[in-house]
Amino acid sequence: MSRFHSFVVFAEMRTGSNLLEANLNALPGVHSHGEVFNRYILGKKDRTELFGITMEERDRDPRPLLRKLREETDGLPGFRFFHDHDLRILDDVLPDPGCAKIILTRNPVESYVSWKIAQATDQWKLTNPKRLKTAKVRFDVPEFLKLLQDIQAFQLFLLNALQTTGQTAFYLDYDDLGSLEVINGLAAFLGVEARLKSLDDTLKKQNPGPLEDKLENPEALAEAIAAIDVFNLGRTPSFEPRRAAGVPNALASEAGLLFFPIRSGPEAAVRDWFAGLGAVTEGFEQKTLRQWKRRHPGHRSFTVLRHPLLRAHAAFRRKIVMGEAQDLRRILINGFLAELQPPGEPFATASAERAAFLIFLTYCRLATGGQTGSRVDPSLASQTALVQGMAGFQPLDHLLREDRLAEGLAALAAEAGVPPPAVTPDPAEAALLSIWDETLETAAAEAYQRDYMGFGFTRWRT
Repeated sequence: MSRFHSFVVFAEMRTGSNLLEANLNALPGVHSHGEVFNRYILGKKDRTELFGITMEERDRDPRPLLRKLREETDGLPGFRFFHDHDLRILDDVLPDPGCAKIILTRNPVESYVSWKIAQATDQWKLTNPKRLKTAKVRFDVPEFLKLLQDIQAFQLFLLNALQTTGQTAFYLDYDDLGSLEVINGLAAFLGVEARLKSLDDTLKKQNPGPLEDKLENPEALAEAIAAIDVFNLGRTPSFEPRRAAGVPNALASEAGLLFFPIRSGPEAAVRDWFAGLGAVTEGFEQKTLRQWKRRHPGHRSFTVLRHPLLRAHAAFRRKIVMGEAQDLRRILINGFLAELQPPGEPFATASAERAAFLIFLTYCRLATGGQTGSRVDPSLASQTALVQGMAGFQPLDHLLREDRLAEGLAALAAEAGVPPPAVTPDPAEAALLSIWDETLETAAAEAYQRDYMGFGFTRWRT
């Protein structure tokens, strides 16, 4: 018995997904229903209903269609999914080990040129070579690079989802679609007993020949290739663990505002403002937060960034000085020889606190570099990693800055039609000012390079 109850083919336009689907459907007991969650079609062109569900009903909530597809298909059901389809359905598909993942890719330049030709000729499939339409197209470098960026981001998203849920996928390249052995290997992966004796030859390759012959401006290929960092050499390596979206920490106001707090940031000021606006909802799961979003059209989501040095000192005061993180206290004392007072007791002198805080910043540098071997507390993680984690659920509308918090919240209040807050100074600033010196500035910049570079932070005190 197969370990899979369904499958999804992750692909993109002009990667050969139609041909792959045709061969899958040629296997007895397998049925792929097309681009079921494409925003503009329902599985295939001109279809208005599938399993009794209309496009309008699917667009309101895609889950009933997924459920019916699985329940009412004889054999093993599946569908094709591209990066610009309805992403809501991935919450049900990606974590499910019973849904087989097939990932089909193709040389992105070839896919792009094929897509441009299909747009120019309006010929998206070819079954009779005599009806082939040809055209030379213009290679738009910025358009290609933007499309490539979107596709690569989606592929990384899929990879991370598979890694974190302990799953694997069956990977195919466009050229693999001509191999009977590979397609039968895919059948074995799916747990299907049937095997093909020959491949489907209904669909024909539309654009054979060299790429240069298909372009009005073949010289643009060199420009596009030069702009692609093939080996990702321009990326600064980061071994900081990826962060979850932090959905359970989100605060929602009935005014339609959604706040994702950053630990050790100015969370109290925003909480106080939210409390003044009426009922505050928290403790969300992704499903319940999406439901909240649907009930509040026009909602605005945001977080507040704090200067890395100030944020690290706030974390130090709470986690170490007040003793909230006993394990970390022991690590700093035993492994880094930090001289700490008993939990809750202040340091005897500013220099003693400064020395201990400097050791804490050293630990933060090692933690964000993945060198401690321990879980990185959200209070110590870089704000870059935290914001990227939030974006894994949904990109935020606003990133506000603490040094202009009153101004930022006032603009947000104007959008939501609610009173602006009165922001009081945070005592964290005075606490840091009492021990500040140049060594702390340097240590913070080393510990949180990603935040300084990514968000443009400069020195805390100038």
